[in-house]
Amino acid sequence: MKYQIGSENRPLSVAIIGSGPSAFYAAGDLLNRTELNVQVDMFDRLPTPYGLVRGGVAPDHQRIKNVTKIYERIASLPQFRFWGNVNFGTDISREEILKHFDCIVYAVGAKSDRQMGIPGEQLIGSYSATEFVGWYNGHPDYLDAQFDFSVEKVAIIGMGNVAIDVARILAKTPEELASTDIADYALEALKNSRVKNIYVIGRRGPVQAAFTSPEAKEMLELEQTEVIVDPEVLKLDGASQRFLDTTKNRDTVRTMEILQRIAGTEPEGKPRQLHLMFQYSPLEIYGSNERVSGIKLVKNKLVEGEGGRIKAEETGIIEELPVGLVLRSIGYKGVALPGVSFDEREGIIPNHNGRVVDERTKEICSREYVVGWAKRGPTGVIGTNKPDAIETTQHLLEDFRGQTAEAPEELKRESIEAWLKSKKIEYVTFEGWKRLDQHEIDEGAKKGKPRQKTTKIEDMLKIIK
Repeated sequence: MKYQIGSENRPLSVAIIGSGPSAFYAAGDLLNRTELNVQVDMFDRLPTPYGLVRGGVAPDHQRIKNVTKIYERIASLPQFRFWGNVNFGTDISREEILKHFDCIVYAVGAKSDRQMGIPGEQLIGSYSATEFVGWYNGHPDYLDAQFDFSVEKVAIIGMGNVAIDVARILAKTPEELASTDIADYALEALKNSRVKNIYVIGRRGPVQAAFTSPEAKEMLELEQTEVIVDPEVLKLDGASQRFLDTTKNRDTVRTMEILQRIAGTEPEGKPRQLHLMFQYSPLEIYGSNERVSGIKLVKNKLVEGEGGRIKAEETGIIEELPVGLVLRSIGYKGVALPGVSFDEREGIIPNHNGRVVDERTKEICSREYVVGWAKRGPTGVIGTNKPDAIETTQHLLEDFRGQTAEAPEELKRESIEAWLKSKKIEYVTFEGWKRLDQHEIDEGAKKGKPRQKTTKIEDMLKIIK
């Protein structure tokens, strides 16, 4: 017998791959629709949910992490299930999921990073901000990363929020970080840091900087670090000034006001300095004995291009900056999933408003959808993922509206767990995660921290058991 998909007798079954913000916003929109019976099963390769909220948000930004309370409410809905420690592509395949579910939503983010493509980028001491952020946040993928904090000068390439996060972690004292949920091993390593000068380098000017005003304001609050901005660079070119005068983006205006305040502040003689270097591009990282010893930069000028876009053009003026550590923060990039269409150039799953598109034939891939950074690229903040996810789920529901189908054995809820058990997967449910969550909170309370992160997967599984 056939039933209408989404009816009481025949739920619409959705598998979501990934458990970050975009995944939970998609799940929330699907499950909060009273007119439909939807079941969501969310899979993640880690035992822990929340993606970059857990592994990417800076440890001194606890308020941002409060968004997980919304995700917990979604996870508490009876039609939701979480399966952690299940790896798409090895434990389960695309073909298997399409057999067990009506459709797939890919919410896998952009786990790799963009490279600068300059000589010397592979020298020891040159790393991505992705590695550094994952390391200090206790992400299982980066536990073995090593960074040399015996150097006195560090260059950070990029002017986004992540670049400022990285600079702030390097600029803060161990005492400032001790009350955060930074990984213990990272805090111990930073206690021995000899870093005195941190250079944050951006190719365009202050008006075009991608970091937000809250990030700029936090730089004024560093206890032992002076922030230095050359007042000359704040004397804007005509195009930048016109943009600032006419923009409706109040955050850009506030950021410029904060930068003006920083530039006008008298030095207090603090032991560390954070330099914001606008209008420079990296040309080469150089070193000796295969280790970074400096970076070569070219000074840029700003010119107005087509459509009023302000571009950076090299002036030919070369400067060298002796540094022992280089961290690039110029954007994230997606990684192809086994069997899933992928656009190598853009680093995303090709799609039309969330419907996955075959990269070769350009045709819509039936029953496959995408949300978040894997859909649009690494842009926006956590909240940006909500309307993005809803756009996709609306199209998903349109595709199934009015459809009828039988209810085969593979689609029954109990068959999903049996399927995972048959594969001998040591999966983690949301209840299991909550046990680990409470353990971390309890251990953190003993040290005056919001949580004491468990960083090794085997330790997580032991606690959950």
